Amino acid sequence: MGRLSQPINASEVQRNELLMMSRSHKLEQRYVLRANIILFSLEGKSLDEIMALTGVTRMIVNKWRKRFREFGLDGLKDAARSGKPSTFTAVDEARVIQKACENPSKGYTNWSQRRIAKSVGMSQSKVHQVLKKAALKPHKVEYWCGKSPDPEFESKMLSIVGLYMNPPENAIVLCVDEKTQLQALDRRQPELPLRSGNPRRQTTTYKRNGTVSLIASLAVHNGQIIGKQIDANNSVNFLSFLKLLDKSYRNTTLHIIVDNYHTHKNVIVQEWLSKKRKINIHYTPTYASWLNQIEIWFNMLQKDVIKGGIWTSTKQMTAQILEYITTYNKERAKPFQWTYTGKDSILIK
Repeated sequence: MGRLSQPINASEVQRNELLMMSRSHKLEQRYVLRANIILFSLEGKSLDEIMALTGVTRMIVNKWRKRFREFGLDGLKDAARSGKPSTFTAVDEARVIQKACENPSKGYTNWSQRRIAKSVGMSQSKVHQVLKKAALKPHKVEYWCGKSPDPEFESKMLSIVGLYMNPPENAIVLCVDEKTQLQALDRRQPELPLRSGNPRRQTTTYKRNGTVSLIASLAVHNGQIIGKQIDANNSVNFLSFLKLLDKSYRNTTLHIIVDNYHTHKNVIVQEWLSKKRKINIHYTPTYASWLNQIEIWFNMLQKDVIKGGIWTSTKQMTAQILEYITTYNKERAKPFQWTYTGKDSILIK
């Protein structure tokens, strides 16, 4: 005769809960097994019978019976585990963090997890865990716009932002700048076209066919672009472009925003401007060319035309850029939604 198990008592609520656990199709099997052990015990079955019905050892049956007697249904849950003791201490982790924040030596400019691990005597996986916990990424570099040293930053910035947010009546605001050193690159072999599963593919080897420089203006009120190819970025070409804008917007007051490049402040430019009362030049503060909206359009030009382009000559590249400007003005030109108001600006205190 099998050995009788020591009786277990359970309330009606506990019995119903155990029945639900034993019949569940979503509960993990280990919990179903534990519920069945207790239910068989409540039915008065012997240890040998329970072992035969569940297929587990006597030690496991006794373990969960004992846990149920002491803690009830909570006793059938997994006990909290302390886990394997950490091989490294908080001091060791601090060494990893300190090393990651130091400037590397031996000619390196940044740390890799492998070199940090070798330097502190840990595994690379452990270094990865420490850095992840501390939210440190020593391999990554981000750039930010530093404080402008321009003592007139605030006044210049507010002047330009004011033109964007509240332009003067009966006047046009134009953003002007040059885009230089655009390389007309040709590939050594024909481009492979776009296919399912593959992007367009180009050879990494290329032939340089010269560079193109562009000067352009953006009308803030409607987004229209006026562009012109220039052979050099100098004051003569800048003045020539100002004259083109003067003719394009006859009998209209112009507020022209440019950066601090020296060609924009040349003597011949200043002399010509002194005779043009309807033209007002506004210079962006030092290190703040991002205030010029034409830079937004130049980024669009880079993405839509320059990136991935193939040209056999600078003439071909220039023609495509000018065609893009014509298409842009007809189909896409509209005012940019300027949101920067000058608050929380980058100022020298």
